[in-house]
Amino acid sequence: MASFKYIFLFTALACLVSCEDVVDIDLDTDEPRLVIDAGIEWVKGTDGSRQTVKLSTTTGYYTSDIPPVSGAGVNVVNSSGTVFNFRENPGTGLYVCTDFEPVIGETYELTVTVDGQTYTAGEKLMSVPEITRIEQDIAAGFQEDEIEVTFYYQDNPEEDNHYMARFEADVLVYPEYDIDDDRFTQGNEMFESFSHEDLEVGDRVDIRLSGISERFDNYMSLVLDAADSDPFGTPPANVRGNIINTTNETDYAYGYFRLSEVDTTSYVVK
Repeated sequence: MASFKYIFLFTALACLVSCEDVVDIDLDTDEPRLVIDAGIEWVKGTDGSRQTVKLSTTTGYYTSDIPPVSGAGVNVVNSSGTVFNFRENPGTGLYVCTDFEPVIGETYELTVTVDGQTYTAGEKLMSVPEITRIEQDIAAGFQEDEIEVTFYYQDNPEEDNHYMARFEADVLVYPEYDIDDDRFTQGNEMFESFSHEDLEVGDRVDIRLSGISERFDNYMSLVLDAADSDPFGTPPANVRGNIINTTNETDYAYGYFRLSEVDTTSYVVK
């Protein structure tokens, strides 16, 4: 039995070493769908008047360019009927509003009209506590100890809250996200941590803490689960957000409309 294990290991290693050619698999590509990136963020200490909605379409797996969507009508309406229009920077797919009025607890509705289709979504602007302190420690990593950065914030005991933490650093290709709620920590001090095997003294870690709705918590949890899924398991289904096509429900869009108060800070590793 031991001999068989060694033979199997040698064969597997030989296969890995010999597979040097890059193989592009011919994947089926669906018709492009609209992608609406509508994250309204009111950063503490700002008036929140400048907001951006990005429109693009899905594309092939091996395509690095993301096609922008131009010529759309984009607006957000609050519960009092005030309309905030988003106008495109020509040819970019970026639609900008410069007079948005963020109000905690206010309900807003997004409308996007493009190519004869109308897409809508509604959400409430969620509050967030301040980041109170940051600590640095050493955490046990996969191969060796890693520097760990932890930030703390105080949960509001009067509300059921959901939070999203975002970490950016030079050691990351893409930002890292964490989702949390106060189901078991109501009214207590809460924290989120970030560590990486390549994090070194002098590196800067940018931190964003957002208040989010329970619906967005559920959505983002599915997105993160899909991103971390077992590569040898069943491929995850496409994750749908809260955006509805009121013209033709089968021609749905991807993305999510959310509104968050945000606290930001940066930390330099010591």
